[in-house]
Amino acid sequence: MVIVFVLIALLVVAVLVTGNWYVWRRLFRDTTEGPGAVRRAGAVVIAGGWALTVGALVAERAGAPFWLQQVLAWPGFLWLALALYLLLAVLAGELVRPVLRRILERRARARESEAAAPISARPEPIAAGQGAGRGAGGGTDGEADGGDPAADGAVSGPQETLAAPSRRLFVSRVVGGAAAAAAVGTVGYGTYGVLRGPRVKRVTVPLAKLPRAAHGYRIAVVSDIHLGPVLGRGFAQKVVDTVNSTQPDLIAVVGDLVDGSVKDLGPAAAPLAQLRARHGSFFVTGNHEYFSGAEQWVEEVRRLGLNPLENARTELPHFDLAGVNDVAGEDEGQGPDYAKALGDRDRGRACVLLAHQPVQIHDAVDHGVDLQLSGHTHGGQLFPGNLVAGLANPTLAGLDRYGDTQLYVSRGAGAWGPPTRVGAPSDVTVIELASRQA
Repeated sequence: MVIVFVLIALLVVAVLVTGNWYVWRRLFRDTTEGPGAVRRAGAVVIAGGWALTVGALVAERAGAPFWLQQVLAWPGFLWLALALYLLLAVLAGELVRPVLRRILERRARARESEAAAPISARPEPIAAGQGAGRGAGGGTDGEADGGDPAADGAVSGPQETLAAPSRRLFVSRVVGGAAAAAAVGTVGYGTYGVLRGPRVKRVTVPLAKLPRAAHGYRIAVVSDIHLGPVLGRGFAQKVVDTVNSTQPDLIAVVGDLVDGSVKDLGPAAAPLAQLRARHGSFFVTGNHEYFSGAEQWVEEVRRLGLNPLENARTELPHFDLAGVNDVAGEDEGQGPDYAKALGDRDRGRACVLLAHQPVQIHDAVDHGVDLQLSGHTHGGQLFPGNLVAGLANPTLAGLDRYGDTQLYVSRGAGAWGPPTRVGAPSDVTVIELASRQA
């Protein structure tokens, strides 16, 4: 096992080193004429960015002073996103590079052909009064015709063209500059999308067992807020305001609320006390709560007015609402217990289950749940991360069906690591339950 871990670690390091050398080569070495300050600065930027990223990750996991986590988190996590999109942009540039080079070579050959054409084959402009001078007497024209041929060569000689080395440098600078601009623009826009707060998404879910009286019941689903060194109290307030603006009947916070201790993030989570819904706000743990002191956070959210569902169920007027702990709690003896949450319920009533991870859907099916509400995936957060997340989860985002059980997966309100989303916009989802009897 140790040997396998070492081999995997070496492979990861080799891939990272190769990828960063490739980015440095395309952005700094190939765009300069020789060794100098620009190449050295590029090496410092890339190495320094990764040093900040590693420092941010280590500081967060080691429980470093919170001010230090905040100092390292912004540049370190943003570099992680920027490095990804620099690599992707440079790789995309490889498709453009030969096309641009071919265009320049074709233009250069056209200019050389024009320069090599015989002088007599080129149209000669006739200056005003020149024809009249020739008709009047040959002396003057003879002198003009017998003048210095170098003068004609100076006027209509070959144009200067880029030599092959200069063309390569030009192409590298154009492609490298475009790649850098595309990467910075992508990360900038993706970060803006997170910091402005989640948008509201509305989904209608029909439930066979839902009585007619509950038709149109609204559940605001909030997942993966990830309060931490980057997203703090101001972001929490935006999420709360967005949720309250939907005027839901019930609020479901389905895990990964925080990345840090109650001591550090208690003030950031304080706006959650302002959540308002007719039938209250409910909370289940996510895997990140178990990295942050799950028991303390359960007590904190209870103090803020949320109702933790720790493998528990509550009977609402028209359906049952249940919640199970995240599977990450198994290491602490606090994993999900479906029998405790669902075992003795009346299966004639509709049941909505809050469970952080979509992989918990198979247990929900076995226990006759009608609808499971989850998060965890972030929708992939950073393209092409959706490809990896899609392999690890039965449903990446949106509404899906497994037998008689439906699963809705939110992309989440916040972001983990880089406060950036690309191709997976954040959301607060309003689930509107529909009765088939209506």
